[in-house]
Amino acid sequence: MVQPVILEKLEKLSDSLQTEVLHYIEFLSERYTKTDEDTIAPRTKRGGLGSLKGKIWMADDFDAPLEDLQEYM
Repeated sequence: MVQPVILEKLEKLSDSLQTEVLHYIEFLSERYTKTDEDTIAPRTKRGGLGSLKGKIWMADDFDAPLEDLQEYM
């Protein structure tokens, strides 16, 4: 129903304006056409306290002075 009206008005425009209309249609198509790659996964709830338990470790001598810095201490 809308297409015949659009085509009728498009035929009345100059070639340069028809090109502009084409570019605008391409812009709208890219902007509003979503593909699987473009969709963003919904945010998931972050873990609470202890959610990284067992995934991170710290060396037993973490607080021990470094050998490389002995001359400065």
